[in-house]
Amino acid sequence: MREIGHWVDGKEFLGSSGDTAPVTDPATGRVTGRVSMADAADGRVAIASAKAAFPAWRDLSLTKRTQIVFRFRELLDQRRPELAKLITAEHGKVLSDALGEISRGQEVVEFACGMPHLLKGAMTENASTSVDVCSMRQPLGPVGIISPFNFPAMVPLWFFPIAIAAGNTVVLKPSEKDPSAALWLAELWAEAGLPAGVFTVLQGGKTAVDELLTNPGIKAVSFVGSTPIAQYVYATASAHGKRVQALGGAKNHMLVLPDADLDATADAAVNAGFGSAGERCMAVSVVVAVGDVADRLVPKIAERAAAIRVGDGTRSCDMGPLVTAQHRDKVAGYIDSGERNGASVVLDGRHVRPDGAAGGFWLGPTLLDHVTPEMKVYTDEIFGPVLSVVRAGSYDEAMTLINTNPYGNGACVFTRDGGAARRFQNEVEAGMVGVNVPVPVPMAYYSFGGWKNSLFGDTHAHGTEGVHFFTRGKVVTSRWPEPARSGLDLGFPENS
Repeated sequence: MREIGHWVDGKEFLGSSGDTAPVTDPATGRVTGRVSMADAADGRVAIASAKAAFPAWRDLSLTKRTQIVFRFRELLDQRRPELAKLITAEHGKVLSDALGEISRGQEVVEFACGMPHLLKGAMTENASTSVDVCSMRQPLGPVGIISPFNFPAMVPLWFFPIAIAAGNTVVLKPSEKDPSAALWLAELWAEAGLPAGVFTVLQGGKTAVDELLTNPGIKAVSFVGSTPIAQYVYATASAHGKRVQALGGAKNHMLVLPDADLDATADAAVNAGFGSAGERCMAVSVVVAVGDVADRLVPKIAERAAAIRVGDGTRSCDMGPLVTAQHRDKVAGYIDSGERNGASVVLDGRHVRPDGAAGGFWLGPTLLDHVTPEMKVYTDEIFGPVLSVVRAGSYDEAMTLINTNPYGNGACVFTRDGGAARRFQNEVEAGMVGVNVPVPVPMAYYSFGGWKNSLFGDTHAHGTEGVHFFTRGKVVTSRWPEPARSGLDLGFPENS
């Protein structure tokens, strides 16, 4: 049985708690390893290591820091198939999806390679007589990152390249469901030349999280997960004086107007609804169809979804299993609930025949029509391959539905009408908006984050907002007495 430990001071560390949790291959149901679960003492050891490494890393030149980040980028690019296999083995998503996850994370590494430019301050000469004023941004210190199971590589990569390039040290707490990707990334950092202690991995559950939220050695916390936990992280860490960005849950809506290209819309709904078995915070979970467009759209979605090949992610399937048996059963329960409450089950994933082992955590694509806003299948974040169709009589009715939803992560509109699309992007209450784009995840040089109950804190992830989150401003006002000038020096002026 494989033992999966922490990463502290540049090496693997099993910790002192003796507690472990099973790590399972979702495609087989087989336990493949046991991950160490930190106690508070293990957390303090990890944080102390990051704290000790901070001064030297902060004071290393930007040039040398950037060289290490760039070397990490090169190694990640060369060896990402290794990481993809680890992700598929513990999360269950198909290999192509795992590779895509890594590519999106790598974009943030590439963005962080421009940190010398991103950290430039400003300078005003002679603000007052012989008085100069300059501004600068400096790192915070050790920072904590708490990442979810659904993107064991990409979500940490949204945060730590920027934090590290800006001069911080990082303690990453990955999900205990798929912990190996974090250790693989730690080893890659070491190979790239990152000093010991700058990147630390703390495995575990709530005890490890609470240590990051309350320990005074941690200066900021980045979190991605469900809304109830995001609220807890924000409230607890803020109460302990930390800067917090806590990204919560989602219920992403796709508004379809009657003039939309229905073949392109159906493709988009299937891709965004069932990719990674719907275990994405940017998955489309609700199609809001205006007028009678649902009568033409629903059969097209059903035809495409029925052709999805469900099975083991290593077998060139389209969609893999869900992450755990408990989660599979919970998602299936939502389908039961929707059916009991009057939704039409157009495509039923409860009876899928997968290309995989009988013990895998299988649930096929499910399409529910005539869903209404009071049903739990609509109100709750399901986080599985269940796509609901809600019918609206008009654009205004649809927008009211979308904007009164408590979540505001992402939303998209499908239409050929530029005026309607422009109105939608102006009026919709969501942090990321797609126009004929179903999963509007911005590039790394823009910010990622939602509105309403999808974000707690005022700073989104990556982009320049990420740089500002992991640094703080300082303004220096200076005046120097003029030195006496003496002697001759005809040499060319040199920098010193």
